[in-house]
Parts: sequence; structure tokens; C-alpha cells
Amino acid sequence: MTKVMPRLEACLPVARALALCIAALCAVPAHAGEYLKAVKARGLLRCGVSEGITGFSAKDAAGRWAGMDVDFCRAVAAATLGNAEKVQFVPLSSAARFPALLDNRIDLLARQTTWTLGREAGLKVRFAGVLLYDGQAFMAPAKTAPKNIAGLDGATICIEKGTTHVDGLAGYFAANSLKYTPLVIESTGDLREAFFSGRCRAYTSDASQLAAVRASAPAGGADYTILEERISKEPLGPVVKGGDEEWATLVRWVLFSLVAAEENGVDRGNVAARMREPLIKRALGVADESSVHLGIAPGWVTRAVGAVGNYGEMFERNLGRGSPLKLARGLNRPWNQGGIMYAPPLR
Repeated sequence: MTKVMPRLEACLPVARALALCIAALCAVPAHAGEYLKAVKARGLLRCGVSEGITGFSAKDAAGRWAGMDVDFCRAVAAATLGNAEKVQFVPLSSAARFPALLDNRIDLLARQTTWTLGREAGLKVRFAGVLLYDGQAFMAPAKTAPKNIAGLDGATICIEKGTTHVDGLAGYFAANSLKYTPLVIESTGDLREAFFSGRCRAYTSDASQLAAVRASAPAGGADYTILEERISKEPLGPVVKGGDEEWATLVRWVLFSLVAAEENGVDRGNVAARMREPLIKRALGVADESSVHLGIAPGWVTRAVGAVGNYGEMFERNLGRGSPLKLARGLNRPWNQGGIMYAPPLR
């Protein structure tokens, strides 16, 4: 054995290197252009969404998917396939969303997902941009809600598994010498039920998701309060698997086109007429070469905006004034209206 051991030790670095190479090969993403080709060949965009979050992705009374994330998926389908209805919505829990994307079970993830370095570099995914600027907040029953987060010291707090909120909660409470007991649940529906049944004193998540949960309260939203404090930045955006820059670019610029449309006063009702104006054609990048570069048919901006409206229309319909959530635009206003929503030049 003494003669064999040195040989084994000498082989260990090689074995480790081989294991790393195999792991890297297993993690190799799609080849350039593969996703767009597959979506076109299939004639269907597979979009990962939530299991049911009002305002973002949930089925309405007629069984039709609706919400901000859903609208974005339909805009990508309209731009890519010429038909906003050619989308298969795949409901996913927070914990299951990245495995589904990395296993090629979906083409696009649009599920209230926070853009972080750890996710983009560690998971080898690409965020297409920011669909909603949000922040981690806390909700509690109105009758027992504290004035601030410090009042939750020692409380049991409901939180969803597989989210950035788990670390955000731990970090904030540790930094402020506060104690808590986490009640971590994987399913959004089960978590909502646990909160409404009184198993935890507070529920922490993105402020927008808390508003959606509050709107679904059995006895009405007035019985619950969302505390004003925010403990994190949560830039939520659509995600694609890394390695296919053509697909990432297409998804990114569909998002930017919706933002740019609002900046330029182009909406669902006037997009066809406004696109004939020289300045608008230039501002929204509808030159033939943009379609060639993206690998899709000309008129993609008109199709996307015509299908779901501009960014502001999407927000107000799903999250704002026209929705049960009644969220203020805040940071999600265009840059020229006091917000930070901004699209690079589409030309």
C-alpha cells in the first residue's frame, strides 16, 4: 500500500481537474441562437411564471393567465413569433425556477426574480433588465402591526424558500440585534395560508408581492398593513439561460422597447399610426437592420406594444391604478417623469 499511495496522490490533482471539467461541460449553456431557433421551430414560447401571484402571474376567473410577468412573456412572443398568444405558461415555485431554466424546460423565466451577481455569475444565467424596481418589506395584521421593523423583535416571520429574502431577513435582524424565528415554506399558496391563519406574526417579501397577498386576504386587505420601511433593493427582471447571447439580446430589447414606447408617448392604441412618424421610427429602432440583427421579422416593436401596451400601460393595468394592488409607480416611472426607468437608444 505504501508504494501505491504516492501514485494515488499524484493522480488526485488530475482527478480534481477532470471533475471540474466535467462539471463545467454539464453546465455549458445553449449555443448562440439555439433558443430563438427552438422557439420558432416549436411555434411556442415556454415561459416560467409563479404558481399564482396577483398582478404578476395568476389565472383570472376565466382561467386565463394575467399579470405583469405574463404580459412581458406575451410581448416576447409577439415580437418573436408574431402572435402574443403563442405562450405556454409554466408555473414554478421560487425554489424550482432556476432548475427549470437551467434544465431547458423553459425558454424564459419571468417570475419576480431579483437580479444579483451571485445568480448571474454563479448560476450562469443572464438577466435581460429590470421589469420592476422593488424592495423587501414586512406585512402584519393591522390590529397588531408594530410601528416599525424593530417592533418585530422575537417574532415568527413567514418567508418563502429559495428567495433573496431569506438572507435579507437574516442579515438585517443580525445587524440590528433583533431576534426572530423564520417559518420557511416553499409554496406561495401554503405560505399565504400560514400567514392568514396566524402561524406567524409577519410576512416578509417584495413590497409588491405583499400587496398581492394582501389583496387576496379572505376578510379583505384592510385587515393587513405593510410597514413603510424597506430593507433591500430588489430589481426584478426576466431571466434567460447563459451562453446564448442572441436570445438574451432579443429578450432585453423587447423589454427596452416597452419602456421606450412610454417615453415617446407610444401606446397600444396609437402604435400603428405613430410608427409612421420619422422621429418615432428613429426613436424606437424599427429600421430593417434591427430585425435582421435580432433574427426576427420587421415590425417587432409594433407587435410587442400592440399586444400588451407600453411599460406604463402594463404597470397600471396589473399593479397600479387599474389593479386591486393600487401600487404607486415610484421608481418605476420613466426617467423623464421622476423615476429611473430608462431605455438605451433603439437604433
